[in-house]
Amino acid sequence: MRISSVASAFPKHYYPQAVLCEALKKFWDGRTDRPEVLDRMHAHSGVDGRYLALPTDAYYKLQTWGEANDAWIECAQDIGGQALCRALAGAGLAPQDLDALFVVSVTGIASPSLDARLVNRLGLAPRIKRIPIFGLGCVAGAAGIARAADYVRAFPNHSAALLSVELCSLTIQKGDVSMANLISSALFGDGAAAVIVNGAERAVGGPQIIATRSVFYPQTEHIMGWDISEKGFQIVLSPELPALIVEHLGGDVASFLADCGLARSDIGSWILHTGGPRILEATATALELPREALDASWECLRKVGNLSSASVLLVLEEVFKRRRPEAGTYSLLAAMGPGFCSELVLLKW
Repeated sequence: MRISSVASAFPKHYYPQAVLCEALKKFWDGRTDRPEVLDRMHAHSGVDGRYLALPTDAYYKLQTWGEANDAWIECAQDIGGQALCRALAGAGLAPQDLDALFVVSVTGIASPSLDARLVNRLGLAPRIKRIPIFGLGCVAGAAGIARAADYVRAFPNHSAALLSVELCSLTIQKGDVSMANLISSALFGDGAAAVIVNGAERAVGGPQIIATRSVFYPQTEHIMGWDISEKGFQIVLSPELPALIVEHLGGDVASFLADCGLARSDIGSWILHTGGPRILEATATALELPREALDASWECLRKVGNLSSASVLLVLEEVFKRRRPEAGTYSLLAAMGPGFCSELVLLKW
């Protein structure tokens, strides 16, 4: 099994961080007691700018969850289709060649699901197996690769695609000025990414998927996720998250690698979910890594912010296209998300 291609796509609306900060002050219109807190959060977010599904002025006009979700459906089809087409082209595949399509998102819903809408839009094969996955949040990029690997292990002459589309800006709540929402408003952006995973009989190019592991942490549902009401998605983001990462991630990675006959010192390239500055710092602490070992993750955070499930796929694209390790190098791809849980994928170039 190999990852044969990775590609991303973004909406056309891009704004520097300072512009977004001023737009959010207008959006909340005096609801925050200390607007200077927003300035400080955005200045220390590690983000230069982000893409949005809509122009900034359009967000003031959204009145209902239904209106926001309609915008999600329209934009998700556009950028999701672009990312998938680019990934297919990178793998030398036509749309009709794809056997299975996994789609992950946690920022909007649709039925027929996004994958079904893309079958018609892109001319995918009518026989394609469709697997829409909702609710995994930031971990879904790594989990989706693992599930696609499971599929092509069973069907070694097949090609599977993972598509992640996250339009985090469309979840923002006008009445929520909690610290969790202020933090997320400084970090999360919009975008899509797609990965082509080929079975052993089709595998060409790219890193080999050696092994995967899922780890669930009991009694941690309160750490991250959504409170869902008639107003839509309201962020749940506990301040306990960095400590949880430090407590668990290092041991989980060490155990996973040991079962593969490896140690952390054998990993030459780290492909880790961007999170935010505190998350990346906690990850480096947990894995006993210097900051430069996570340069690809820091760079993706700087360019476009945290894209939830798509973030780790952007880091994979950055490594795949611009930081490709030497043949034989091991990489660890990892993300964490609601549950709370982690997904680990061992790659060999």
